[in-house]
Amino acid sequence: MNRILAASLFGLALSTSGLAHAEPVKIGVITTLSGGGAGLGIDTRDAFALAIKQSGNTDVELVIEDDAPKPELAVQLVERMNQGREVGRMTGIIWSNLAMAVVPNAVAQDVIYLSPNAGPSALAGANCNANYFNVAYQNDNFHEAMGQYANTDYKNTFILAPNYPAGKDALTGFKRFYKGTLSGEVYTQVGQTDYAAEIAQIRASGADSVYFFLPGGMGIAFMKQYAQSGVGIPVMGPSFSFDQDVLPAVGDAALGVKNSASWSPDLDNAASKAFVESFKAEYDRLPSIYAAQSWDTANLILSALSKASVKDKDAFRAALKAADFKSVRGEFAFNNNNHPIQNIYVREVVKDGDVLTNRIIGTAFEHHKDAYAEQCGL
Repeated sequence: MNRILAASLFGLALSTSGLAHAEPVKIGVITTLSGGGAGLGIDTRDAFALAIKQSGNTDVELVIEDDAPKPELAVQLVERMNQGREVGRMTGIIWSNLAMAVVPNAVAQDVIYLSPNAGPSALAGANCNANYFNVAYQNDNFHEAMGQYANTDYKNTFILAPNYPAGKDALTGFKRFYKGTLSGEVYTQVGQTDYAAEIAQIRASGADSVYFFLPGGMGIAFMKQYAQSGVGIPVMGPSFSFDQDVLPAVGDAALGVKNSASWSPDLDNAASKAFVESFKAEYDRLPSIYAAQSWDTANLILSALSKASVKDKDAFRAALKAADFKSVRGEFAFNNNNHPIQNIYVREVVKDGDVLTNRIIGTAFEHHKDAYAEQCGL
């Protein structure tokens, strides 16, 4: 297993802060560092490690592993980390199909899992768990925001997403708030790279708009092919289809596209400004939404460590639930189901000099709660 001390990861000797521990507090970071979507996991890892570095807390040890992204491998990694109760706190998974393979069994074994991204609906309602905290969103949320936004300009939208839990949650969320009609609803293959058939369907559909959720390389492939097709029907999506991990590859075809997120690099609060500056200085690139969520996850854990021992599970869970940290999103709180209550914004892809990025143009929801919390018994 690849054990990486947060301090030695950067080759620095850091001063201790927070509570002192007789043994290192080990945090398992299982994320996607190779294969499709590796950029998402790299941003997740880098932001998490940077937050630990800046905290100066040398009691924290990161155990970092690559899930590749394969559900069976992620399960094996969790089992290895959990042998002998070696690692009792885990994070890092990007993809909802991997989260569904890993989280239920891990939390049942009393592992505390904090999601920096994946938020499948199946873990937000009746199957919520006191050991599971989602620090990002519930999968439907960003799509609900764009369904609401689409009502302003569009009446006949074609929607598509990959055929896996997050894709199904995405289109469910969009439809929950969209009041127009659907000219088509298509589920693509996970990892698909050729979208000629779907683009032909869009062309023939009579749609006045297209809403798609295709994260990582899937979104890059779709947007490039869509721009080349000359179809010209306006597109919109969640941040995952138009964020810093994909914009350089998509290029100017993304300019002007509206998308939704709980955070944007131009969000006007002190924590966000400091995060963007630190991330750019360390890695020479703008952070993505994945980085922002992972940064918040790390700082949430650090805040809990400053208040409670990890050996007192009840106290540590209560400290996590309090969410007493400076979120890059500004206001942040956990609902009863340990999923966020937060603002969700509408952004537009713009150019800042030669760099494609996003700027906020409106607020879709304030203090938004997910649709499944009422089913949770916590």
